[in-house]
Amino acid sequence: MPDITVKLPDGSDLTVPEGSTVADVATAIGPRLGQAALAGKISDELVDTSHVVSDGDAIQIITEKSPEALHILRHSAAHVMAEAVKDLFPEAGFGIGPSIEDGFYYDFDVDRAFTPDDLVAIEERMRQIVAEERLFARSELTKLEAFDTFDGQPLKQELIQELPEGERISIYNQGQLTDLCRGPHVPHTGRIPAFKLMKVAGAYWKGDSNREMLQRIYGTAWFAEKDLEQYLTNIEEAEKRDHRKLGKELDLFHFDELAGSGLVFYHPKGARLLSTLIDWLSKDLYKRGYYEIRTPHVYRADVWKTSGHWDFYRENMYPFLIDEGEGKEPSEYAVKPMNCPGAVLVYASDMRSYRDLPMRLFEFGTVYRHEKSGVVHGLMRARGFTQDDAHIFCTGEQIVPEVKGMLDLVKFIMETFDFTYTAEVSTKPEKSVGRDEDWDTATKALMTALEEWGLPFEINEGDGAFYGPKIDIKVRDAIGRVWQLSTIQVDFNLPERFDITYRTAENTDERPFMLHRAIFGSMERFFGILIEHTAGAFPTWLAPVQAVVVPIADRHMEFAASVRKRLEADGVRCEVYAEQEPMRVKIAKAQQQKVPYMLVVGDKEAEDDSVAVRDRLQGDIGAMSVCDFGEMVLAQRP
Repeated sequence: MPDITVKLPDGSDLTVPEGSTVADVATAIGPRLGQAALAGKISDELVDTSHVVSDGDAIQIITEKSPEALHILRHSAAHVMAEAVKDLFPEAGFGIGPSIEDGFYYDFDVDRAFTPDDLVAIEERMRQIVAEERLFARSELTKLEAFDTFDGQPLKQELIQELPEGERISIYNQGQLTDLCRGPHVPHTGRIPAFKLMKVAGAYWKGDSNREMLQRIYGTAWFAEKDLEQYLTNIEEAEKRDHRKLGKELDLFHFDELAGSGLVFYHPKGARLLSTLIDWLSKDLYKRGYYEIRTPHVYRADVWKTSGHWDFYRENMYPFLIDEGEGKEPSEYAVKPMNCPGAVLVYASDMRSYRDLPMRLFEFGTVYRHEKSGVVHGLMRARGFTQDDAHIFCTGEQIVPEVKGMLDLVKFIMETFDFTYTAEVSTKPEKSVGRDEDWDTATKALMTALEEWGLPFEINEGDGAFYGPKIDIKVRDAIGRVWQLSTIQVDFNLPERFDITYRTAENTDERPFMLHRAIFGSMERFFGILIEHTAGAFPTWLAPVQAVVVPIADRHMEFAASVRKRLEADGVRCEVYAEQEPMRVKIAKAQQQKVPYMLVVGDKEAEDDSVAVRDRLQGDIGAMSVCDFGEMVLAQRP
């Protein structure tokens, strides 16, 4: 049998016999890997270890340490779950079973609801299948053969029908299960050492509310029991930190179905915290050369038709008709889902020169988007929310310094809230607007700004907005979860659609570049993330109530009230706990409300004009004058 040559990631060549598989290549370089192969990657395509390599292939061996490994593991676990369901519920219909962040799911069509006992039984059957080390065997069929193979499975046949004619269709056999799948999978079920089924939820087939409702079983899978245990511990911690739960306990906000899904009502404490956050950022933006604008909440449809939203985003908008009176035809309007057109109209309200650029406009603008009720999730995904939007109009040469300025703002904000963060550049998608040279200029500018700023980044090929490339900033919270937060985008679309220009030094008209940026993203979502990041124990400068005065007896109420009045006058947010309750109960209440400081006042404090200070973390920290305490609190402002 003749030999063939394949290339390894380090650039070296490896000679193997013709007919060798990825597993054979892994065996040949075993000492370099340190771990057994799970799968392979050939020309950016993931393949099974049983895949036969060809002469000249560039091969990367996927092990447990590879970025793709958990995806392969979890997708394989989904197949094991499907086989377990098939064994226990022979009449079940099968939908799809992909891997997702932190786990996997599979959709089933069964004639009764799955119960908690069913999940226990399915998980136990999965363990038996794993112990049997059943092979994941791939084969390919024609479309007709695939239809025959999945006779009696209408959901699978629907998926087959949608595949292009003439395409070979891959399936996987594992024990008693045959499934439609592109793969790859781990070599056998025994390579799935740690997993757990988490919950059952309803899911419409293909997300279409007009289609059949299926039952979706969610699970998670890991390469080690310790990783699974850590994940489950994090889940428990996340439940304790759930912003919806803490929002109610801390009296910050609520949602009211009478008003509608996804519309938040801020209570006094929540509103005060949000106002503090907005005031803090606004002051910093003025120092950075931004100017605040305020734009209407509703526009005539002409604005949205010009911007393109009317054609491409209308289903997510709230349009309505206005009776103009005097026999006129009603006018079409819509509540704004985006702030961007407002900034463009401010720019377009006057002639602009190159001397005016860069023009940095910011707005805390409230927008409304028609999200389906099934995806609305507390503050994280609401129908009404306020964005910390800014739009910068600049020349091509100004993109790099402007983006670096935004990255400086990102650093300032993330460090203030103790977030670690990473960056990702999303490039030109298949469907886009704008000239290729503008895309090249903008994409290179974003990358150059990141490189000069010293922030490492990943490339997300083809995931830019249709109107320009973007930088996404992802943050990691206190329990290790990653959130997509800030976005910096370049826009070719709106300047073109609204025909905005500036006068150059040569007295010609040029189209400005438009940069969008939102560091918090939406104030609501950031608020929700911050609640969960801090478990509701906000930093002192941001806490809606920074101190509570706890009078020991009724005769100390007057002094307690004067302490509060003086502290509030100095800018410290303060309350008095005046209820007829023991002091220990009042302190416990303040701890539960995560108030940074408790100020106990009695005869001695009233006589000395002082307060006995209790820190929510350190406990008693001693007595100090009212003035000194106020200065200590105010000194904690960032």
